[in-house]
Amino acid sequence: MKSTPLSLIAGTVALAAVTGFAAFNAPGGTAPATTTSASRLPVERSSLLCPAPSDSELAETAYTSYTPAGKGAGGESSAELKETRAATDDGTTGKSDKGSTTDKDTKTDKDTKTDKDAKTDEDAKAGADGAEKTVVALKEAGKPVTADADGADAPALVGTATGALAPGWSAQQTTSVTAGSTRGLLGVSCTAPDTEFWFPGVSTAAKAQDYIHLTNPDGSAAVVDIQLFGPDGDLKADVGDGIAVPAHSSVAMLLSTLTAEAVDDATAHVTTRSGRVGAVVRGAREDSGSDWLTASADPSATVVLPGIPADATSVQLIAYAPGEDDADVKVQLIGKSATFAPAGNDTLHVKSGMTASVDLKNVTRKEPGSLRLTPVEGGRATPIVAALRVVRGTGSAQEIAYIPATRPVGARASVADNRAKGSTLSLVAPGATAQVKVTASAGSEGGEQTVKSYTVKGGTTLAFTPPVPSGLKGSYALTVETESGGPVYAARTLALPEDGVQMFTVQTLPDDRGTVEVPAAVQDLTVLDD
Repeated sequence: MKSTPLSLIAGTVALAAVTGFAAFNAPGGTAPATTTSASRLPVERSSLLCPAPSDSELAETAYTSYTPAGKGAGGESSAELKETRAATDDGTTGKSDKGSTTDKDTKTDKDTKTDKDAKTDEDAKAGADGAEKTVVALKEAGKPVTADADGADAPALVGTATGALAPGWSAQQTTSVTAGSTRGLLGVSCTAPDTEFWFPGVSTAAKAQDYIHLTNPDGSAAVVDIQLFGPDGDLKADVGDGIAVPAHSSVAMLLSTLTAEAVDDATAHVTTRSGRVGAVVRGAREDSGSDWLTASADPSATVVLPGIPADATSVQLIAYAPGEDDADVKVQLIGKSATFAPAGNDTLHVKSGMTASVDLKNVTRKEPGSLRLTPVEGGRATPIVAALRVVRGTGSAQEIAYIPATRPVGARASVADNRAKGSTLSLVAPGATAQVKVTASAGSEGGEQTVKSYTVKGGTTLAFTPPVPSGLKGSYALTVETESGGPVYAARTLALPEDGVQMFTVQTLPDDRGTVEVPAAVQDLTVLDD
C-alpha cells in the first residue's frame, strides 16, 4: 500500500502518503474546480517512529532530530518525538518503565517511584494523542537537536512534525553496546508508519536473536500478521497471525518464537489487518554483533543496495520473490571506477515464495561498492526485495550491519547524527552521470553549515568523508540533493571503533518525499449548466 488518496472539497486538497502520512491544504478557489496542471508543494504533516533501542544495561543511545532548511509549509510548526506506552502481557498498555530517556541537559530520577506514582505520572503526562513525555523537540529547520538515553529502559518513540518542520523531517537513533549478546553499534533512521513491510535477511537460527519491533502511533489498536519464508518457502508458524499492537504502544517479538524451523537466511513479511505500524528488526548474531534492519524498498525488478564498506570481510545477499514467478537476477557490483559481475556469482535464481541467498565474501576487494540486481537479459522482469548482511573484522572482532534495497535520493534526502570523525557518504549512479549537492547542516551545539557539489560518474560508486560544518560542536545532519543527471542512490556509514572492534552502522538515504504533487484548480461554472 503506497497509494496517495486525493480529495477536492471546496478547493481544498488533502493528501495522505508522505513519511507515513502528510497533509497539505491548497489555497485558492472557493467554487467547484477543474484540474488544469499540477505543482509540487511542501507537505504539512509527517510522522516518524523509533523502536526501543536496546535491552542491554550497557546501552548508550543518542537521538537526533532534523529538518533541512528550505521552503516549508505555512502556519505553526512543531516536530516532537514522544515516549510510547509499552504493551503488557494482557494486551493493554501501561507504564513502560523506560524512564531513563531524557533530554540531553535534563535528568529525571524515576527509579524510586511506586507503581501507583508511576501510573499517576503517566496519566498526567499523556497528551491528547496518548503519548508520554516529549523526548526530543525540534524548534527550527537547518539545525539538529539531540537527546540521550542510557541503559535498557529507553522506550520506543512516536513523533509528528507539522508546518515548516514537516517537509524532509528525519530522526536518527544510534545506540552503542560495548559487551554482551547485543554488542555493536546499532543505528536506525526512524521510520514512517505503514501497512506492509518486507525484511529479507532475518534469521530464526539458534545463533541469532532477531526481534521485530512494531510501534503503533494511532489512537486505536492495530492488528498485525507476520509471515516467514525460508529457502524452501513458507515457514510453519505457531504464532504470528493477529498480533495486537495497542494504541500508542510498541511490542517486540523474537522471530524464532514464531516458528519451530531454524533458518539462518529468511524473509519476514509484515502486514496489518487494521491500523498501521512502524516496523523494524533488531538483528543480533552471537559471533558478530548486532544492528537494525529496516524494510526493503517495495518489490521491483531492479533494486540497488548502496554503500558496502571497502573493508567488508563478508557480504551476504538475501533476496525474495513475492510474486507467482521465479526471478532470474543479474548481480553487478558498482565499484569505484566501473560496474562488473562478481566472479562466480554473476546471477542468482530466486524461486517464487522462497528466500535465496549467496555469500559474496569480500566482494569489494578493498574498494567501496554497491550492488545492483536486474533481470537477466531476455528474462522476465520479476519484482524482488533484497538486503545485504555486511561484516567487518574477523574472529571475535567481527561486527555486522544491514543494507536494504532502497529508493533513489530523488529531489532530496537527509540523514542525521553525523560526527566529526567516522562518517562516510556513498553516492551511486547506476546509469547516467549525476551532479549532486551535499549540505552539512549546522552543528547541534554550534557551527555553520557547509555546502559542496560532487560529480558521480555513471556506473560508479563515489565514497568519501562528507563535508563537516565549520566550527562544528556536537553532531550534524547531511542532506543530499540531485541537481542533474541520472538517478542517484545513497548510504551513510557511521563507524565508531571500540576496543579493537570496528563497530559500524549503515543507513540508506531514500527520497524524503517532502513535497507532494497538487493539481491546480480554477473555477468552472459550466458544471452548473443543464
